[in-house]
Amino acid sequence: MEPQHVLELVSENPERSREIGACLGPVVRPGDLILLHGDLGAGKTTFTQGIARGMGVEDYVQSPTFTLVNEHDGTRPDGTPLRLYHLDLYRLAGEADLESFGFEQYLAPADGVAVVEWPERAATVLPEAYLLVRLAPVGADARRITIEAVPPEGVYVERLDALRERLDREE
Repeated sequence: MEPQHVLELVSENPERSREIGACLGPVVRPGDLILLHGDLGAGKTTFTQGIARGMGVEDYVQSPTFTLVNEHDGTRPDGTPLRLYHLDLYRLAGEADLESFGFEQYLAPADGVAVVEWPERAATVLPEAYLLVRLAPVGADARRITIEAVPPEGVYVERLDALRERLDREE
C-alpha cells in the first residue's frame, strides 16, 4: 500500500496526463504551490494544461520558457476567481535570476495557484510545503506520474486525498 502522502499513476498518453491534471485543478486552493519535476519532454506543460482545464482556464496554456511566467484567469468550482501562475525556470542561469522577476511573490499567491516547471533551479528559495509532481517517460507516450505532498502531512495531503477521490469517481 502506498503512503497517504504519495500517489503513483501511469498515464498512457498526453490526453490522459491532461485528464489527471484536470482532476487536480478543482482541488487546489489559493496559495498552493505545485512543483513539476521531469526531463525535457516529460510532459510538465501537458500536465499543467490539465490543471488549467480543471481550474476553468479557457485560454491556451503553453510553457513560459522565454517569458518565465504566464498568468491565466480561472475559477474555483464555486465560481470564485482563481488565477493560475505558470512559471518555467529552465532558462535561468542561477538563483540570482529569480530576483529579476520577483519569484518569491509567486510562492504562495493569495489569488491563485503557482505551477513551477524546473523547480530545482530555485531549490534553496522554495518553501517547506508544496505538492511535488514527478513525471518520467515509461514508453513512447506513457508517463509515470508521482504526486507527493511535502511535508508528508498537512494541507497537501488533503489535496492528494481529494484528488484520489476524483480519480476514483472517474473510473
